[in-house]
Amino acid sequence: MAHHDVQQKRNFRLVLEYDGSGYHGWQRQEGVLTIQEVLESRIEVMLGGPIRVRGSGRTDAGVHARRQVANFYARTRLEPREIQRGLNGLLPADIVVLEAEEVEDSFHARFSAVSKTYEYRILSRETPSALERRSAWHVRRRLSAPPVLECLGGVIGTHDFAAFMAAGSSVKSTERTIYRAEMSCPDPEHWVLLFEANGFLRHMVRNLVGTLVDVGKGKLSPEDFMNIMESGDRRRAGMTAPAHGLFLVDVAYDSNAVRDTQGGD
Repeated sequence: MAHHDVQQKRNFRLVLEYDGSGYHGWQRQEGVLTIQEVLESRIEVMLGGPIRVRGSGRTDAGVHARRQVANFYARTRLEPREIQRGLNGLLPADIVVLEAEEVEDSFHARFSAVSKTYEYRILSRETPSALERRSAWHVRRRLSAPPVLECLGGVIGTHDFAAFMAAGSSVKSTERTIYRAEMSCPDPEHWVLLFEANGFLRHMVRNLVGTLVDVGKGKLSPEDFMNIMESGDRRRAGMTAPAHGLFLVDVAYDSNAVRDTQGGD
């Protein structure tokens, strides 16, 4: 086992899976339970001293993660595997550390990310589900897939997504690039919508999904959908789909970005 100089701060990268049902989202906030606060408090118990964990992005209250990425700096002799095992012993059962590794000083969970992938799960049938009530949006009607697929083709690429941003957000630009927008149906009752982009506006995936469900119900045509997107008007788009159907499934990093900040592609 390598011996580390405890004076030297090391940078650790964690990959986390969590069920967001019991939390007020990722970001630490006064007076409510959040993933970041629980994680920081358990790392502090293990390593002693205050720890600041940086996440790849803020998942909202009730949103889940299959692979959320976070990093923190600490002075410790522990190896990443020991940190992972220790944390999984201390964390509640709804937060799990899937991976832990030591990374370059320059690695930042948010700023080093090149894309994020979210998945949204819909249960499309008359009866609700006892087992999926925290992990899929129950839509009582059977939805029609072809018009939704047509809309998904239309969102790929760089567009202004202001129509699908939460009201009251302040961002410099509402332009984002969607690399993938896909739908799969494991069976006739289940829909899984997947979006990979260089970044997402607040509630963007949930607002897209809410509007796509209106298309699937026949309330809106694909042409209406594209007109809404071009209008940039949030009031014309559909409802915000509930948080519990949303999963952060992956965060991608340029393999060179971590090790080599100077070199080009």
